[in-house]
Amino acid sequence: MDTLLLDTGTWDLVLDINGNLAVASNPYSVTQDVASACRTFLGELWYDTTIGIPYFEQILGHQPPLAILKSLLVNAAKTVPGCNNPVVFILAFEGRSVSGQIQFTDGTGQTQVTGF
Repeated sequence: MDTLLLDTGTWDLVLDINGNLAVASNPYSVTQDVASACRTFLGELWYDTTIGIPYFEQILGHQPPLAILKSLLVNAAKTVPGCNNPVVFILAFEGRSVSGQIQFTDGTGQTQVTGF
C-alpha cells in the first residue's frame, strides 16, 4: 500500500520533481508507516485520539521497565498492515528521549528495519 513520503530528517512531507506530494511504495511504505506508528503520541491524531503510544502518561519522565516500552512499540507496529512479527531494540533511553529500531517481516517475507 502506498503512503505519503516523509523526509527522514524532518519527518515532513516531500514534493516530487513535478511539485506534487511524493508517494512511497512497498516495501518502504510499510517501513515508514511502522516508524510513524511508533512515533505517534497518544491523543496526537485529531481524527482518532485513541491511537498512539502514551509517551507523556507512561514513558517519558517515568522510566518504566523496558519490557513495557517494548510491548507498547510492538503493539503499535502490529497496527500497520504488512508488518509481521515485529521485534524492538532499544538503543537509547535518556530523559525524554527514546531511540531504537524495529525489525519485522513484510508481506513478501523480507526482513525490514526501521528506526524510531
